[in-house]
Amino acid sequence: INVLKFYDAGESVFDVDRYEHAIDLWTIVLEISVLMASYPSSEVARLSWKYRTLGLGYANLGAMLMQAGIPYDSEEARAVCACLTSILTGRAYRQSAVMAAQLGAFEGYAENRDSMLRVIRNHRLAAHGVPRDAANFETLTIAPVPIDHDVINAGRVPMANADDLLDHSTRAWDEALQAGEKFGYRNAQVTVIAPTGTIGLLMDCDTTGVE
Repeated sequence: INVLKFYDAGESVFDVDRYEHAIDLWTIVLEISVLMASYPSSEVARLSWKYRTLGLGYANLGAMLMQAGIPYDSEEARAVCACLTSILTGRAYRQSAVMAAQLGAFEGYAENRDSMLRVIRNHRLAAHGVPRDAANFETLTIAPVPIDHDVINAGRVPMANADDLLDHSTRAWDEALQAGEKFGYRNAQVTVIAPTGTIGLLMDCDTTGVE
């Protein structure tokens, strides 16, 4: 997903609703691709069918930050990056759970249910900005870096709807967990951040991946 396409430089607004809609659609498209893809070996095919892993990602973050007037190496840039990434993965898992309600969870879900829900819960805590103390997270020795809510709440991000971005980044994981506890997930993994060096050129990106 080219994140610059969702940013209005004139209004300094990121269209979160359209971004989430794109995530929903592409999660469905990639799920369909599991059925239609050709695999290099029988082992890769078997695991792909069992776990139904997807690879949704985004590119052109650097160009979006430049248009927003946010320096790469800043707390503000990292907060925006964290929000966009949180929405990307949380929303994709939510959509995966919606598909699981209709099609069933992936084949290996039952034996991995407890571990997978633990991972989702830990991601949710990080999205909510829980302090980086391993004791706050389930069975982790190294805690994830949480979204810095203070940076956004203090109005330091020069985007008109930065608070809305933060709200969606936490809500995505609330809904992903709630739906997953009820229906399971259609896919064991949903997102990946790739360099996108080649496809980024075809997507008319000025910067690739999250570089």
